[in-house]
Order: sequence, then C-alpha cells, then structure tokens
Amino acid sequence: MRIGDVAAAAGVSVRVLRYYEQQRLLVSTRTPAGHRQYEESAVDRVRLIQLFYGAGLSSKAIREVLPSVEAGEATAELVEFLMGERRRVEQRISDLVTVRGRLDVVIDAAVNPRHDCLSSTAP
Repeated sequence: MRIGDVAAAAGVSVRVLRYYEQQRLLVSTRTPAGHRQYEESAVDRVRLIQLFYGAGLSSKAIREVLPSVEAGEATAELVEFLMGERRRVEQRISDLVTVRGRLDVVIDAAVNPRHDCLSSTAP
C-alpha cells in the first residue's frame, strides 16, 4: 500500500506515518522511484499505535510493548508495566481532583469579597 492509502485507511496524516517510521514503530519499503510501500497489516498497526498514544504511552514504551500485543503474548512483565502506567494515570487524576478543589476555593474567593481563603480548608 502507498503512504496516502495507509493514511486514509487508518485516519491519520501522512506526516504521522513518517513520524511513526522515525520512531521505529512502523516499517516501509521503497519502490525504485523512492515511494514508500507498506504491508496491508500497516493499517491495523497504525490504529493500534494510535490507541497506545491515546492511552498515554510514549514512543519508547510503544516500541517495547507493540510486538507482544500484536502477537497476543502478554508476559507478566508487560502486564505489570501496563498496570504501573495505569497507577501513574490514577495518581495524576487524584492530583488533578485536588487542584480542582483548590481552584474552587480560589473562585469562591474571587467572587466573594468577604471570603477568607486562608482560613478555609482547601481539599
């Protein structure tokens, strides 16, 4: 498949495909004219890469887990790594909930001139 065909089928830009190649997440061959050619499976691989990026994984992490996931071989190490990523996201969510509570106090202080934000207990 040509690069434009893969991009259209996967719902990404050509630039994204080039980036994935640069990050060693996707492989193409070249025609004699220098055009990129991809296997038919590239569309599914790009969709999987998009899912991983959407889950907050880095290029390096995706490069490491992609072969196991594509093969359906979830090792104990892979599952532990992914669970660690989930715990990291949960901590970020908790931190953001705390920040949101503090912003609520700041908003209340901004709209209520008699508000004593220093004596309030911010979550």
